[in-house]
Amino acid sequence: MVKKQQTIREKVEELMDKKIKPTIQMDGGDINLVDVDESTGVVKVQLAGACVGCALSSVTLTLGVERELLENIPEFSHLEVIEEDE
Repeated sequence: MVKKQQTIREKVEELMDKKIKPTIQMDGGDINLVDVDESTGVVKVQLAGACVGCALSSVTLTLGVERELLENIPEFSHLEVIEEDE
């Protein structure tokens, strides 16, 4: 039986659920996957909880989330953050 190739979205969801979300949730924050563009590798996320308005959220996104995606998903190109609706 041939194993189905995972989409970029499936890879991102798996990594978010297993590694990224638990780490962020330990500090009272959260991150939600908004969209994944399969053709460009762009991943869109939205911060929630204690991450909203946190001065270190950009560090979390760059050194945490983006680095994990780059290291684990070859098709990933870059991360976009969607701001919370006011």
